[in-house]
Amino acid sequence: MANGSRKAAWEFFGAELKRRRENAGITQVELGSRVFVSGGYIGQFEQAIRKPQRDVAERIDEALQTDGIFERMWRQLIKEQRYAEYFAHAAELERLATKICDWEPSVIPGLLQTPAYTKALVVATHPFATDEFIEERVTARGERSEILKDATTPEYWAIVHETVLRMPVGGPQVTAEALEHVASLARRRKVVLQVLPFSAGAPANNGSLRLMEFDDAPPTAYTESSFSGSLLDDPAVVKRASRAYDLIRGAALSPDASLALIESAAEDLRRCTRTT
Repeated sequence: MANGSRKAAWEFFGAELKRRRENAGITQVELGSRVFVSGGYIGQFEQAIRKPQRDVAERIDEALQTDGIFERMWRQLIKEQRYAEYFAHAAELERLATKICDWEPSVIPGLLQTPAYTKALVVATHPFATDEFIEERVTARGERSEILKDATTPEYWAIVHETVLRMPVGGPQVTAEALEHVASLARRRKVVLQVLPFSAGAPANNGSLRLMEFDDAPPTAYTESSFSGSLLDDPAVVKRASRAYDLIRGAALSPDASLALIESAAEDLRRCTRTT
């Protein structure tokens, strides 16, 4: 489904939600209280600004007695989207975030990847995929990085483990180019970047972690492992995730020292390509 068609489909979801809610004589606040979200969230669902998670769609069906229509629409729209189901909501929210903090222990964060680096990752995880599938994934990830063209929104902070600098994803040349791209973004102040060195020992969080802040909504945390991810908005859980991120940031090298290490690692990889 093309981007325009997908947007129109979610707009239909929101319009149908508003129509059925109003026909039931229920306000946004009342519906929100029944499905355990705020009335403001219901308004954002109706305007297709945000997309509900599946359990919320199911509770909306129950509250409005709509015989599962919103859950079925949700499943169809999620099935046709460009991201894995568990990451889809996080991908949507990053467009609305005013601040994003990423921790990645094994690969360059998606927003900072080059097309060649992304392609190498996709091929590694989908060795039998078609060229069309691979190109779609590479394009989708590249489109996400467009949010970094604005120097102020979102404020983006990334921490990576030193492993990321040493693992030749797609070969030394591909990773060297990717690290040089990351260094360029840091030098142009598009991102604040830190590296957690091997000498720091075990990190406070072994899986990837993302924290997002918004102007008009509470902060969220997103955690991901190899084949699953969780979007978390419980204040207590988000607070614990923020503490874990702070511990990693406190153990990481300074931005200047991190940049020097990234550029040194890129040069080491370039040297490998010249000697092979």
